[in-house]
Amino acid sequence: EVQLVESGGGLVQAGGSLRLSCAASGFTFDDYAIGWFRQAPGKEREGVSCISSSDGSTYSADSVKGRFTISSDNAKNTVYLQMKSLKPEDTAVYHCAAPYHCIGSSWFSSEPPNRGMAYWGKGTLVTVSS
Repeated sequence: EVQLVESGGGLVQAGGSLRLSCAASGFTFDDYAIGWFRQAPGKEREGVSCISSSDGSTYSADSVKGRFTISSDNAKNTVYLQMKSLKPEDTAVYHCAAPYHCIGSSWFSSEPPNRGMAYWGKGTLVTVSS
């Protein structure tokens, strides 16, 4: 059974930090890219960050550059998202995902050259208070 289980969300004040974790199982971790996307009420899905499995290159959305860092531990099949200097606009449900590719801002979609996400988790809620 494929599982992507996120943890580490919660309530934090603006300017604070959180580290999200995602434990993957049931599929070959190295066969896919890995990433985080977020969904806030009334807003479009946003691909926050991802790591390519082919060369380890990363992508981060402009909205989080310099504040969020994605990393992975392939030995543990786990991906992390370190979030610093959090802002109220970062409030959202954060999902980890295994996309086929990590190419640009639409990595989570099926728009070429991407091919969508093979798997994704149920998400963890991050709430940033002002």
